[in-house]
Amino acid sequence: MPRQSIIIDTDPGQDDALAILLALAHGDALDVLGITAVCGNISVSGTAANALKVLALAGREDVPVFVGSAAPLVGKLVTADVLHGKAITAGWDLPFSSAAPRPEFAADWIIDTLLSRPAGTVTICALGPLTNIALALAKRPEIADRLEGLVMMAGASQGGNMNAVAEFNVFVDPHAAARVFAAPVRKVVVSLDVTRKLLVTETELRRLTAAKNGITAEVTKLLGLYDACARAGAPRALHDPAVIAMLLAPDIFKGREVNVEIETAQGLTYGQTIVDVNGVTGRPANAHWLTDVDSDAFYSLLCDALARG
Repeated sequence: MPRQSIIIDTDPGQDDALAILLALAHGDALDVLGITAVCGNISVSGTAANALKVLALAGREDVPVFVGSAAPLVGKLVTADVLHGKAITAGWDLPFSSAAPRPEFAADWIIDTLLSRPAGTVTICALGPLTNIALALAKRPEIADRLEGLVMMAGASQGGNMNAVAEFNVFVDPHAAARVFAAPVRKVVVSLDVTRKLLVTETELRRLTAAKNGITAEVTKLLGLYDACARAGAPRALHDPAVIAMLLAPDIFKGREVNVEIETAQGLTYGQTIVDVNGVTGRPANAHWLTDVDSDAFYSLLCDALARG
């Protein structure tokens, strides 16, 4: 597999941290050009600080971090304490980072990076709300032609986690999601349909924390939320690392080409990803929607990355 250049757009988040670590552990396959922080799980200043901590933990403070949008395109920010309570900030007493965010605004850096590199050589891995990416596309629409693709954790076709139909990342900024899904970019969608099959059971927790090194010691603290849920018999899914896994091991996933539209009107379906699974609308496909994953292979990939220390 040729080495892929990627930008990680993220709102760390415990599962975002594991996604970043997974990417960095596979430097032979993935070249992380930079990390762009977006508001989502917590404020953007917090997500940028968390990204720097993860890089310090991995010994990769050479990877630049850029601060992005502090609010969605429309309305007020809804953070993940709605889903997780105070647990969303647990375990983040990671090693201090001596680095600081770079001065460029994240969306501007995305634009400059895509315009300065050969077309079709950079993939964006979106782990949070799509605000930064929407802003970059709005400012310079031509970057859509420069991207190799966009792999995102977004949406659901079988029930949401913010309302009956909406997934968190899309719910936080559906107007941004609508712009991104409308863009002429190859999109792979890692939705709740797939990540709900990646439950962090007590068995998987033992696998993830089996290696005795500095990284897994800190990861054990970050997984405290998942540990508590698993012990209570209600294991949570591990969402964001599946985006990176899709790049590293696409053969462990299954999916189909579909049309996806975003509901931006306030109401019961605000933030819904409307997935035309039966092709009844006549709208052209605009995304590759993942439908299944080999859970054991996914966890083997992640455990191997963490064991590298």
